[in-house]
Amino acid sequence: MRIALFITCFNDAVFPGTGRAAVEVLERLGHTVDFPVGQTCCGQMHFNTGYRPEALPMVERFSRVFAGYDAIVTPSASCAGMVRENHPVLASRYGSAGLVADVGAMVPRTYEFTEFLTDVLGVTDVGASFPHRVAYHPTCHSLRGLRLGDRPLRLLRAVRDIELVDLANADSCCGFGGTFAVKNSDTSAAMLTDKADAVRASGAEVLCAADNSCLMHIGGGLSRRNGGVRTVHLAEILATTTGEGR
Repeated sequence: MRIALFITCFNDAVFPGTGRAAVEVLERLGHTVDFPVGQTCCGQMHFNTGYRPEALPMVERFSRVFAGYDAIVTPSASCAGMVRENHPVLASRYGSAGLVADVGAMVPRTYEFTEFLTDVLGVTDVGASFPHRVAYHPTCHSLRGLRLGDRPLRLLRAVRDIELVDLANADSCCGFGGTFAVKNSDTSAAMLTDKADAVRASGAEVLCAADNSCLMHIGGGLSRRNGGVRTVHLAEILATTTGEGR
């Protein structure tokens, strides 16, 4: 199987360790992963802020760069959702018939990291060890967009020495939402306060999720409250085998 890593802008620029962790896990399971160097933004920021025609070149580029791969895997539920849900919208409204066909062929081959592991590779135990108390935050795109369900939790439950703790009101939004946190900062801050309070009350040492954007937002709120909880992308937990953390 030819697997391509779609790293996403956010991870590439701010959290490159998450991409490396995803590759580590896939290679541990016996797969070779390519990193197409021509990849750029998927256009989500443009799409969500109303610059939809301007996002079309990114859809075209994505289709070219990732053509020929059996699977396109990304450690971001948010960007996986953009490709699967909104690339067809942009191609249909602004693109050519050829682009519509290319995108239509691309969508079924684009996977969020945890669904690729569970649904395509059929594994939950990836050989990880992480002796910490961990809470899982289901981000809005993973929960409501991709409907990942318990896939991330199934993977976490198979991690050796981990202690999973419940997060109150786990399905509530953290308040990030990309530009929402900028345009509606007061509302975003109030939502973040509720989420940070729930994380601290859980007794977790580590908060994980399938999107680093939300983890950055929550982590910032926790650090300003001296919360004592660190945020770690789920892929990095799954990549850890020594028990020392990453």
